[in-house]
Amino acid sequence: MTMKNAETLRKMLLENGASRAEIIVADQVAYDVSFRDMCAQNSCGRYGKCHMCPPDVGDIHALIARAKAYAGGVFYQKIYTIEDSFDFEGMMDARRAQSALAFSLDEKAREMLNPGFLHLSVGGCGLCKTCTREENLPCRYPDKALASLEAYGVDVYNTAKNAGMKYVNGENTITYFGIFLLKGDQNG
Repeated sequence: MTMKNAETLRKMLLENGASRAEIIVADQVAYDVSFRDMCAQNSCGRYGKCHMCPPDVGDIHALIARAKAYAGGVFYQKIYTIEDSFDFEGMMDARRAQSALAFSLDEKAREMLNPGFLHLSVGGCGLCKTCTREENLPCRYPDKALASLEAYGVDVYNTAKNAGMKYVNGENTITYFGIFLLKGDQNG
């Protein structure tokens, strides 16, 4: 998939559940290694328990370099309604829905165009109910597993701003993001 396919991908994302999707170039994606520090604090409980989460996902500098090698891509968001700002259960339900949406979008992207893209989404993978990392076994689905934006050091707030998107989309909502990074047209 190349940047010349970005508009086709953007339309597919919108037709299949994204609330908004914008084509962005590489320098619009903001990175910050400090997001790995948040992962290491294990606030989500996935640190060391998921192949696609730190520390197993890889060195932060290598991951940022890998992501920066793409020409740009399509940054997307999905806005979910929750009861109020304290609705933790609603936030977790939305996070699971976002993970399911990301895997569905990933599958559709693979069907419509050749791979050759990097898809990053919310939180730690979530494809399997229990990651085999917890049993020190290899990943069941290494070609389908998705890493998070934060694992790659993506500063979601500033990337959303650079894409002309809101990070916060109103009272009683939570917004989750994903990105498909694409090769440049010259790479075909």
